[in-house]
Amino acid sequence: MATFYIPEEYYYTKDHEWAQVDENIVTVGITEYAQDALGEIVYVDLPEEGAKINQGEEFGVVESVKAVSDLMAPVSGTVIEVNTAHLDNPGLINDDPMNEGWLLRIEMDSEKELANLMRAPDYKKLISDKK
Repeated sequence: MATFYIPEEYYYTKDHEWAQVDENIVTVGITEYAQDALGEIVYVDLPEEGAKINQGEEFGVVESVKAVSDLMAPVSGTVIEVNTAHLDNPGLINDDPMNEGWLLRIEMDSEKELANLMRAPDYKKLISDKK
C-alpha cells in the first residue's frame, strides 16, 4: 500500500478533504489518498470568493478520468481566496495535493466546528480500514 502524507496538525473530513487552520482562516484541499483514488484530475469547479459555505455541504467538484467527486466543506464560513491555478492546471492536485494543490481559503464562522473533524490518527485509521 502507498504511504500518504498526512500532516499531524491538519484536520480531515470523512470525505478526504484536509483543513489547515491558522487562527480563523482555514485552507482546504483534498488528501493524497483522495487524489490517488481519483487518478488524473482533469477539471476542478470551485465557488467564487465571497461565497458562503456550510460545514458538511458540497462546495465544488473535482473531475478525474475515472470519476466525479463532490468536495465537502470542512467548516462553515466565507470563501476569501480560491486557488485559480487549477483553472489552467487541474493536475496540480495530482502533483501536490497537500501544498500547491490547495483549493480555497475560508474565513471560519465558528472554531467549534473543528470538533466535528478528524485528526491525523483517526484519518489514518479511516484510510487503512479501506484497504
